[in-house]
Amino acid sequence: MSFMKHIEALRWHLVRSVIVILILAGVAFSFPEILFGKIVLGPTKADFSTYTFLCGISESWGMGDALCFTKFNFTFQNTDVTGQFTLHMWAAFVAGLIIGFPYLLWELWKFVRPALQPKEIKAARGFIFYASVLFLLGVAFAYWIVAPMAIYFLGNYQVDPSIDNDFAIDSYISVVTTLVLLLGLVFELPIIMYFLARFGIITATFLRKYRKHAIVVILIVSAVITPTTDVFTQALVAVPLWILFEASIIVVARTQKRDSA
Repeated sequence: MSFMKHIEALRWHLVRSVIVILILAGVAFSFPEILFGKIVLGPTKADFSTYTFLCGISESWGMGDALCFTKFNFTFQNTDVTGQFTLHMWAAFVAGLIIGFPYLLWELWKFVRPALQPKEIKAARGFIFYASVLFLLGVAFAYWIVAPMAIYFLGNYQVDPSIDNDFAIDSYISVVTTLVLLLGLVFELPIIMYFLARFGIITATFLRKYRKHAIVVILIVSAVITPTTDVFTQALVAVPLWILFEASIIVVARTQKRDSA
């Protein structure tokens, strides 16, 4: 195939992916009471699963209400005529993208597979499954752990009692969707490391040698991803990223061992 034919083939793979994502987005758009009432605005309510879980732990450990999140001294406002409709569409699209991510990977795999050798295809076996699982784990971690902590901290933070927190709803949506999508992509680190090892670009020895440098990079990335400046929220992101890096070392080492066998 010529270069233009390759581009044409890629275009149709992407078109099919977009169609599926838009269909899923349309379904999500049709249930605003679930999309917004239960999911998007969930972390702003005291009965959110993360808050009730932590409160239950606090009470069972004899700590009283030390871990109970019941103070929500902030409200949201919409200042744009088309604001709520636009936010509804954007939230639905993000939901469709998250749900349709495995299909997007499958279409990309169908495009790449014909160019691979049988040995390379065998090495990439399970790619769609593992990449999808890692992405969804990142999304879940962001939604149930990082986002609630960040929103609760920022929503109740006041430099002076006379200043009320009345946020623009699009600012809130931006924080949540950014956290969810970025952490979903960052959790793909072991997959990226695996393929870099397969191509001989990195080695386990290299990763171990520059582990300290990697920790610094992880701290910088966690500071960029999180919308807050408090150390606790940044640590919530940095710790799993460090775990992913250590898991990547194991993945690369096993890949090298298998290739040399």
